[in-house]
Amino acid sequence: MSFSPSTSSSRGTADHRVLALDTSTPTLVTGLVRTLADGGSDATENTVENTRAHNELLMPTIFQLLESSGSELHELTAVVVGCGPGPFSGLRVGMATASGLGHALQVPVYGVCSHDAIAWRAQDASASAEEHLLVATDARRRETYWATYRGAQRVTGPEVGPAEILQPEVSRVLANPTIAARLPDRLRALAQQEEVPAVPSARGLVAVADFAVAPQPLTPLYLRRPDAKEPAAKPVSAALRWAEQNNK
Repeated sequence: MSFSPSTSSSRGTADHRVLALDTSTPTLVTGLVRTLADGGSDATENTVENTRAHNELLMPTIFQLLESSGSELHELTAVVVGCGPGPFSGLRVGMATASGLGHALQVPVYGVCSHDAIAWRAQDASASAEEHLLVATDARRRETYWATYRGAQRVTGPEVGPAEILQPEVSRVLANPTIAARLPDRLRALAQQEEVPAVPSARGLVAVADFAVAPQPLTPLYLRRPDAKEPAAKPVSAALRWAEQNNK
């Protein structure tokens, strides 16, 4: 695991320290965002790319993040967590950790759509406020989680389906190489030109959270049933049915 913090800052005095988490993609995202009195923010991130070991790495990554930023768990004032769309196992790790930290620290926990945070990140890096975006992430089973945006405002989705049939009219596409390779030609070309990764940033997660309202129960955006299924009921044997009928 490599630790490569990235920091951005604005002038002002820190008012709140918000822990941001996302486990909806193979990139494990953690960040500490300090919101400032003048409306700006100061963010330190610690991410682990291309991993499915979210369960083992999440808390150690958070502790590294806090140490690098000179902060303590008890100083957190809120937690923001990406609720997908994403695979069942990945989302469960991030959301359970966020919920547990919120309960232990007695701070509010806000769930946000991970794709909204990705779109915000793309918009933050752009000079245009009205670009049409497609955000597409890996849903496994050769499917794609996708949503479209005008700027940072979601227009459609999130939905799940084959990447090969997507045809939205957009000017930018944020998708990892695996998904981009399965998109139709026009969308694949846009994805190959894109410099912003299809991964939420800590600042994006916090930016799309609505702190003006009370936090709602965390609801994962699986968009389909988990792979695990309840075992089918075993048929009752003919002898047992006969015994039940004759004992009435």
